[in-house]
Amino acid sequence: MGRSFENRKHSIAKTAAQKSKLYSKYGKMLYVVAKNGVPEPESNPALKNMIEKAKKEQVPAHVIDKAIEKAKGAGGEDYSESRYEGMGPGGVPVIVDCLTDNANRTITEVRNSFVKGGGKLGNSGSVAHFFDHLAVLSFKGEDEDGVLEALLEADVNVDEVEAEDGQLTAFVPPSDFFKAKSALQEAFPEIEFDVQEIAFVAHANTELTGEDAEAFEKFLELLEDCDDVQNVYHGATLPESE
Repeated sequence: MGRSFENRKHSIAKTAAQKSKLYSKYGKMLYVVAKNGVPEPESNPALKNMIEKAKKEQVPAHVIDKAIEKAKGAGGEDYSESRYEGMGPGGVPVIVDCLTDNANRTITEVRNSFVKGGGKLGNSGSVAHFFDHLAVLSFKGEDEDGVLEALLEADVNVDEVEAEDGQLTAFVPPSDFFKAKSALQEAFPEIEFDVQEIAFVAHANTELTGEDAEAFEKFLELLEDCDDVQNVYHGATLPESE
């Protein structure tokens, strides 16, 4: 059926301020993953996966190491996860995941982003039914049957394998994420994942153009500027940047 999965759009870090914000967000995520488990990548698959993602985003090694070392110490920040849902410009459903040490600050910033961006913040569960919560593994390749076979042999409950424009994307339950990733790495030793995450995948994408597209881009920028926002999932298809 084809989900036409679009990974959330990250702004390219062109300035020192943008890079600093990106490093800060990864530092926080790495700290939480390490703190909630074992602060050793080889013993903590979630931490190992987060380090791989950080490196792909060109986060410096010293930022990664500092976050892990910080997690090894006593005390430290007390972060909690929070999720917000609503409609963005053009009537597109949006889910915003945050890590925060101040819930009042976070909800205020997210609400302001929706208001200023032309959207409307909803109640918990108001748009979740427009998405599937899935583990997504995407990489270059064309052997769709081989991918499906490798996953099934590893007893992975495959939701779908999509092949499009030389890119293969496997969708599996979140609980099977690491099992699926290991199966693919074993079957295809040279594999390099372009996407490896647990995400909210929209059932359908809404193509935005003109003013709606511009408004949605601005809305995403407002959310990206919120320090506590970690991930933004939506059902919008936006024009390719020139």
